[in-house]
Amino acid sequence: MLEWPEHIKIFVAIISVVDPLGAIPIFLGHTTDNSRKNRRMLTIATLTALFILVLSALFGESILKFFGISMAAFRLSGGILVVLMGFELLHAHKSRVKHTPEEAAEIEHKDAIAVVPLGIPLLAGPGAISTVIMYSHQGKGAAHTSLLCFVAFCVIAVSWIILRMASPVARFLGRTGMNVISRLMGLILIAIGVEFIAHGLEGLFPILCK
Repeated sequence: MLEWPEHIKIFVAIISVVDPLGAIPIFLGHTTDNSRKNRRMLTIATLTALFILVLSALFGESILKFFGISMAAFRLSGGILVVLMGFELLHAHKSRVKHTPEEAAEIEHKDAIAVVPLGIPLLAGPGAISTVIMYSHQGKGAAHTSLLCFVAFCVIAVSWIILRMASPVARFLGRTGMNVISRLMGLILIAIGVEFIAHGLEGLFPILCK
């Protein structure tokens, strides 16, 4: 089982990918003045994201084996995905991996947006799912899986709090503050992605380690 510092690292990695601060403008842009309705929508969105991340932790590796995908290949592709998301955040852009302009336009014509796209893919997108699956492979046993699920719960709980306080957080940080934090998250994501790529290459080409 991994040590506690490793699980703290996993928490930082997953929350950087989920990026709840980056979701604030989209959340505020599609909510109403009805606070009860907003709370219900936010709760459904975060529970959906938590459900997806827990499923990824429990069954992600088994799904890869079913399709004959090696963990090394998945780490390489997942690392590239995370690096691309990091570069988007480094330039203070919302990653198209999580939310495209076409999806944003489609939201305008939907009443129920809690599950899609707020829960998926805005919070639990391809990057978050890939990150959880890759970290699930780093330890074995029920204890590691349980702790990984707990980390996912903590990430979603923090995301719920941030989005619940979206208006005051947006006013306090301002656009400049949110861009600074996005760039910091992007730098962290790039470092994590490079680490995934290195492990993937190591698994695919063991000769590189000799």
